[in-house]
Amino acid sequence: MTSTPSKRPDRSARPAFRCTECGWTAGKWVGRCGECQSWGSVVEDTGPGGGAPRTVATSPLRSPARPIDQIDVETARARPTGVDELDRVLGGGLVPGAVVLLAGEPGVGKSTLLLDVAARAARTGRTVLYVTGEESAAQVRLRAGRIHALDPRLLLTAETDLGAVLGHIELVDPDLLVLDSIQTIASAQVEGTAGGVSQVREVASAVIQAAKARDLPVVLIGHVTKDGSVAGPRTLEHLVDVVCQFEGERHSRLRMLRATKNRYGPTDEVGCFDLSESGIVGLADPSGLFISQALHAVPGTCLTVTLEGRRPLVVEVQSLVAPSAVPNPRRTTSGVDSSRLAMVLAVLQRRLGARLADQDVYVSTIGGARVMEPGADLALALAAVSSRENVPLPRGLVAIGEVGLAGEIRTVSGVGRRLAEAARLGFTRAIVPAGALDGATPPAGLTVLMAADLGEAVTAAGLVPELATSARR
Repeated sequence: MTSTPSKRPDRSARPAFRCTECGWTAGKWVGRCGECQSWGSVVEDTGPGGGAPRTVATSPLRSPARPIDQIDVETARARPTGVDELDRVLGGGLVPGAVVLLAGEPGVGKSTLLLDVAARAARTGRTVLYVTGEESAAQVRLRAGRIHALDPRLLLTAETDLGAVLGHIELVDPDLLVLDSIQTIASAQVEGTAGGVSQVREVASAVIQAAKARDLPVVLIGHVTKDGSVAGPRTLEHLVDVVCQFEGERHSRLRMLRATKNRYGPTDEVGCFDLSESGIVGLADPSGLFISQALHAVPGTCLTVTLEGRRPLVVEVQSLVAPSAVPNPRRTTSGVDSSRLAMVLAVLQRRLGARLADQDVYVSTIGGARVMEPGADLALALAAVSSRENVPLPRGLVAIGEVGLAGEIRTVSGVGRRLAEAARLGFTRAIVPAGALDGATPPAGLTVLMAADLGEAVTAAGLVPELATSARR
């Protein structure tokens, strides 16, 4: 009697389980997601598995294919929003049919900014539909009255059902759609709670399809996770045309808008805004927020010019060096990369002979600015030396350059643009790496001092000549 061989189970037919929060999949059910570590979010994926493609019939063509040089480009021209800082980041304004995702932490001002944009668009004669899923219509009306964003062409509705949102689009036929927020809208045809992976994907696909079919510009507000990334599936960022991050410290009025993805413009521009009780206002010249108003020179302060995208900003770095009462001195920073500060202090002690091993060092910036680029290393070093020796730096001085481990001053990008900004604001002296100008003429009224290493930089700044002498030995 021959036994028939047992048939192996089909692995592709085995049920899969998917996390509704981040999309992580597993072959068996688990109580905790292995990716986002959320409890109770792993459910059975009832969708069809792989195999043969499901779409085989030919769909009706929207338009026949044409030679590329005969395509009308006027329909893809950006239209200004009336907010100059937003237009700067978007590359000129909103493109018809474009879908923009604006993400940011709670309370940073996303809804306030877009309510102002919607009101400005309505004042130009366009019909704007503002859909809120997080607040009631009365709550949004109160905020609109506070920031003077009332206009009869701005239509407001509170909906959380995707079918109702699409019905409003059909009924109103708006020229601009603002959806606040995509994580609060859900479809009755898809399983899962609002904000889950399947729901966010369905809502985004439906809204994008409506936007492309009507040449309707759409702005979506999105939530962020605790690490600052956009909440929901990564597919959302791939589907939309523009992804913007709205950033700002909770205790500061400054807000910055950056584009991390932009199919219609640059991704290295930054928009600056001032958030107050009366609304949000664009800042064409925000450098004054990052400079203290001290009436006399104070040891431990140095100014530098950073580049936020292509925009130069003058930032003041403050340092306080004090004797330490503990064996391990403290290194505390605010707005400055702590690892770069530790490296600069080590170079100062080893190459310049500055005694800092037994000193507490506190470094901060003014106005909530965040300085993370290497071009601020020289300002960090001069501020620390100035505080350690209790000697103030000359007024009207800026320092630009990266500090290497050998004590050399390296050049950074955009030195000419940085110097032009310093000269525009009335600074008279600048310390830059040797050869940074590469034969170019410095701006009028600005004396540029070249420094090849930290010793030359300290001498040019008028700080402790003996340290510069010991550095050359």
